[in-house]
Formats: sequence, C-alpha cells, structure tokens
Amino acid sequence: MSEQIPARRSGRRKARDQEGRALLFRALWTVLRPVLIVLCVFLLSAGIAMSIWNHFERAYFAPADPADSRDITFQVKSGASLTRVANDLEESGLIRSASVFKYYADFLGLSQKIQSGDYVLNRGMSLAEIAERLTTGDGNPLVRTITVIPGWTVTDIAEYLKGTGQISDTAEFLALCRTGADFGAYYYVSDILSSSASAGRMYALEGYLAPDTYEIYTSASPADIVRKLLSQTGAVFTESEHERAEALGMTMDQVMTLASLIEKEAGTADFARVSAVFHNRLRLKMPLGSDASVKYASGVDRLSLSDADLNYHSPYNTYLNAGLPPGPICSPSRAAIRAALYPDEEFIAGGYLYFCTKEPDSGELAFARTLEEHNANVNLYAPLWRAWDEAHGKNR
Repeated sequence: MSEQIPARRSGRRKARDQEGRALLFRALWTVLRPVLIVLCVFLLSAGIAMSIWNHFERAYFAPADPADSRDITFQVKSGASLTRVANDLEESGLIRSASVFKYYADFLGLSQKIQSGDYVLNRGMSLAEIAERLTTGDGNPLVRTITVIPGWTVTDIAEYLKGTGQISDTAEFLALCRTGADFGAYYYVSDILSSSASAGRMYALEGYLAPDTYEIYTSASPADIVRKLLSQTGAVFTESEHERAEALGMTMDQVMTLASLIEKEAGTADFARVSAVFHNRLRLKMPLGSDASVKYASGVDRLSLSDADLNYHSPYNTYLNAGLPPGPICSPSRAAIRAALYPDEEFIAGGYLYFCTKEPDSGELAFARTLEEHNANVNLYAPLWRAWDEAHGKNR
C-alpha cells in the first residue's frame, strides 16, 4: 500500500499540469485570435487596395505610352483654367484622363501654380511628371510678371525692364517716354502735349507710368508696355479725382506733379502733412523748396545737399523757381495722389511751411511753422544726414 500512494500523487500532478497548460493555451488563443484575425483582414485589405491602386495607377497615372518618347509641344495659354489645361493634355494624348489630372492638381494645390508657356512634353511622362513640369514653368513663358514700384522714375523703370530681359536696351523705351508723341490717344497725355505743360519736362510721360504689378507678354514691345502702364493711370485717376482737383483749382497734371514730390519726400504716414506744407506754400506763392526736385534734376543722391546743389540751374529746382516743377519727378502711388488731393486740414490751418528729415533710417520728419523753428531742426539733424551720407558712400 505504501508504494502506490506516490504513483497516484504523481498522476494527479501530471493531470493538473496538463490542465494548466490547456488553460494557458486557451487564454493565449483568446488574446491572439482577434489579433490574427485583424492582421489577416489587414493583409487581405492591403492586398486588395494594392491591386486596386496598381490598376488605377496603370489606368490613369501611368504614362500614356511608356515607349513613346517623341517630343510634343504643348502650350498653356495665359489665363487658361485648370479644366482647359487638363482637357488640352488629354486631347494631345499626353495623359489618360483629364478628370484625374484635374483632381490630382486640385488635391496637391497645384491648380494656381500652373504657368503659361510653351512646353516640350512626351507620352512617356507620367501624370505627376507632367504636372511638375507645368508648375515649375521651365517652358518658354508667354507672359511675365513685372512690378513698378511707387517712386520709380522713367529711367528706373527702363533699367528694371532691361534687368528682367523684357527689353534688350533702354534707348527705345526712354525715347518713347521722352516725347510721348505716340500716346496722344490717352487724354492726359494729349493734354500735356497740347499745352505749355510739356515745356521743360525731362520726360513727357514721367509720373504717368502707374506703379502696380502687371502681367505682360514676353513679346511685348516697349510701346506695348508703355500703353499698359498708361492705361492703369486712367484707372487710378477716376472721375472723383478729377472733381476734387477742379475743386482745388488744379489740373490732373498739377496733382500728379505734386503727388510725385510727396512720394519722394515722405513715408506714407506723413504724406498728408507734407501735402499740407506744399499747399500752404503754393497758396503763399513761396518756392516749394523740395530737395527731391533738385535731386531729380541734378542726379545727386545725398541727404545733405550743398549750396551748389541747391543752386543747380534747372526748371525742376523748386528752391530757385516758385510753384510746381514742369512735371512729375516719379510715378506716385495712389496714396500720394490722394494726399495731394486731400492735405492734412490741421496742418493747413496751423500754417505749417517747413519740414525736414530727422534720423535718416527712421524716415520720420520734423515739421515747423516758422523759419526759425525749421533752422533749429536743421541744425539738430544735419549732422545725422552727413553721417548717413558718409556711411553710404554718398559724400562728394
């Protein structure tokens, strides 16, 4: 009897061990089973999705003909919509689906980046490659964007256009602007050419090439560009501006001339106050005393002008000649034109007659009612002007 007891105990232990392992396996299976099911579903779904994508890619995104590398010239016209571009691509056999190209470009935000021009493409390019080519604009552009900055002169604009490659040299552009004879169809140019307003002007069209951003054809001639800029002046100087000018007893040309002085003499924040100073001086028949007009005439580019500069013989020298100069000295902004028409009423009433620059880099101006106040301001700030000229290499 004593020898059988251990055998029974050993058997029970084995049974318990087997039962424990079975419980463990069932627990693990309970945990792993949903994981394995999810994994299998994922792999199956991924396989299905990959198959669908491969089919979709082959059907719509792949090259129209991978074996065809012949060059095809494709043109995106200026102002063409994304739909038009997509349809033209499909009609040219360059893509498989215009709709897919359109959705692709929309989804990636490329619709506003497609640039006009002539492109060399081929049917061996994928949809993505074609979209990249059209948005990087490496074709021959039909148009380019130019920006004319307020305060630029005719010569500044000419040099800028040459720098962009729009014109090969400045001579023709400057000659057109000097006489203005080819642009008499614009009433404001006609008024200049048919009156004494043209006498003594360096450029008949100075001030009338409106500052703005333009899209122009790369094939545009200097005359084409001048016309486009002149047309914008007509859009800026509307009937309401004419009515206000008449109320002030001024012509359009006088307003544009005054606005150009304001543009050069001040920052936007001081436009109306500088305008008031000039209006007060005009009313009193005082010389305007604008440094900007002297610089335009003589070509000097310093803050601190010498006695010789201030006595430079020119009808544009508003220290020597009363009233406005013969014409504008730059292209004024809309804000400067408005300031010329609507000077600061408090400064008008206050009788302000003088201003000068404070610390040059700040752009701030110091205003004064009397010559004594003005001279005190000049004595205070003149050393700063000379130091600025010295630092910027503008001393004589």
